[in-house]
Order: sequence, then structure tokens, then C-alpha cells
Amino acid sequence: MLIETEKHVQLFVHDIGEGTPVVFLHGWPANNDMFEYQRNLLPAEGVRYIGVDMRGYGKSDKPWDGYDYDTMADDVKAVIDKLGVSDAVLLGFSMGGAIAIRYMARHNGHGISKLVLAGAAAPIFTQRDDYPYGLTKEEVNDIIANTYKDRPAMIDEFGGMFFNKKHSEPFQQWFASLALQAGGHSTIKSAVALRDEDLRGDLDKISVPTVIFHGKKDQICPFEFAGEMNKGISNSRIVPFEESGHGSFYDEREKFTEELLQFVKS
Repeated sequence: MLIETEKHVQLFVHDIGEGTPVVFLHGWPANNDMFEYQRNLLPAEGVRYIGVDMRGYGKSDKPWDGYDYDTMADDVKAVIDKLGVSDAVLLGFSMGGAIAIRYMARHNGHGISKLVLAGAAAPIFTQRDDYPYGLTKEEVNDIIANTYKDRPAMIDEFGGMFFNKKHSEPFQQWFASLALQAGGHSTIKSAVALRDEDLRGDLDKISVPTVIFHGKKDQICPFEFAGEMNKGISNSRIVPFEESGHGSFYDEREKFTEELLQFVKS
């Protein structure tokens, strides 16, 4: 279905199943289809899967503006309000995890009773003088420059950092195809947000039970991110994924789904 979040901006939302609603926010630069291997199973377990293609990605509209965390968090609120969702679990992966944190802080956790941060690009994606973790701003600038120059090649290189385990070539091609559905300008402007935004002041505004899924071998959002989020979110715990890179949802998909179901039903 399409949900209008502001004038001339509609987001595609995949809403399937009945039961406890779990709202999935995907990572950069993919779309909600990255959760296909969870979506295949969760509705049979009493979970209502609500997958949002954020503005600029997948089947959603691709406006020129609005790729900052505040606007994308406002988009999430519009979806939750339109669907009348309450007592939902919000799951944010990578950039989606950053947007989920901003949503919880900016909208006081409206409609959300539990939070899952999976490989979240938070509290900051890039290094600062007082934050030594993650990519440098210069490295993100290179990604942006390569997106202007040859986006498919950038996606191929970035995809090579995504998983720890070796997956089939058809799977890798399919995963890259998700990123190619995004707008080029959307990919660039979201990378700017990832480079520049800082969520450290948002963490202590989260009061709901929170679980942090994070791959021990993550090359994109290092495992130290999980510790920083855990320190800042009072009611949180870490579930490490020992064999996973950034993409724990597929590197250890059985554990990912099992841990998610356990948290949803607890």
C-alpha cells in the first residue's frame, strides 16, 4: 500500500499478517525487501510484518529533499498514525536504526512499546574527536563521490563489506538490486545525513525495553557502536552475533529471527 506522509510524498508499506505489529526500517541504500527472510516466517508466528520503504528507496516516492533524520522520523510517525498502530515493536537496521532512535526521541516513542536496534548506525556513524569508532568523514565523502561517478560500482564495493559469511552470487546480485531501486540523489543525501548526524543526545530519551543486535565482525558499524548505545539507553541489552558482519539478518538469519521472536513475545 502507499501512505502519504506529506504533500506529494507517498511511502510504500508492506503490511502482512496479524498479531503483534513489528515495524521494520531498512538500511542504506536498500529497502524493506532486505527483510524477506524474516517476512517469510514471522506472520506464521503471530507477527504482523510492517515493512516501510523510506522516502527515496524501493517503491516509495523519491523527492529531492527530506533525507535528514528528523524528516524521516516524521515519515515513520505518519505511517504509524495512518495504520493506527499501538504497542508495536520498532526494528531499525543500520540507517533505519538511527532513524528509529530519532523517532523515539522526537515523538516520545509514540505507538511503540519495544525497540530493536540491529547493526544500527548509531549513536554516530562517523568518527569525531571524542568518538573514535566507525568510518571517517573522508571515507564517507569518498562513498558519496563514487555514487556521483558510478553508483552500481559503489554499491558493489559497499556490498562486499556487508556480510561476514560467503553467500551465493545470485544472492549478492539480488541484494545489490535492492540498492539500485533507490534514487541516486536519495542515496547521496542520506549518506550526507549518515556522515553528519549525531544521536548521542537522543539515547537517554528512550525508555522502552530495547535489544541491540550487533555483529561482532561488522566492518560498517563496528561492534563498539553497540556498547555506546547500551551505555546511553537505560533499559537495553546487547545480543552479539558472533559470526556476523553488518548483515546479521542474513549471516545468522535463524538466530536473528529466533531472538526477535523471543523479544517480541516476552
